Amino acid sequence: MNILAFVKPKNDVVFVYDDDTVKDALVKLENHRFTSIPVLNKDGNYIGTLTEGDLLWNIKNIVNFSMKQAEKMSIKELKRFRDYEIIEITANMSELINKATTENFVPVVDQHGLFIGIVTRKEIIKYFFEHNFIVL
Repeated sequence: MNILAFVKPKNDVVFVYDDDTVKDALVKLENHRFTSIPVLNKDGNYIGTLTEGDLLWNIKNIVNFSMKQAEKMSIKELKRFRDYEIIEITANMSELINKATTENFVPVVDQHGLFIGIVTRKEIIKYFFEHNFIVL
């Protein structure tokens, strides 16, 4: 089975650029109620994953943190705990499922390493339910 059928395209994915501000990231996470989002560079490469925890622990370590500071600090400056591992569009379902078992989403890149979208664990589970692979 081709994993392309599961890919939510980049145009439909909420993400931040690594030169966006911390305030930009906070606003996106709050507005969409996500706990983690992909980080890309302006060339379209996947850089990593930004989580609420990453923001919280970085903010905690800044004395007298303010939203004024958040407007000046870029995502590049933040320490991230860990990044979700990418999968290439040519990967098989077994590889996809293996990665999706530990993450909310799996970042997908093309043959040139450019970010093309994500596959959510929710979509994989939904597919298996709809096709009677999982019986309750």
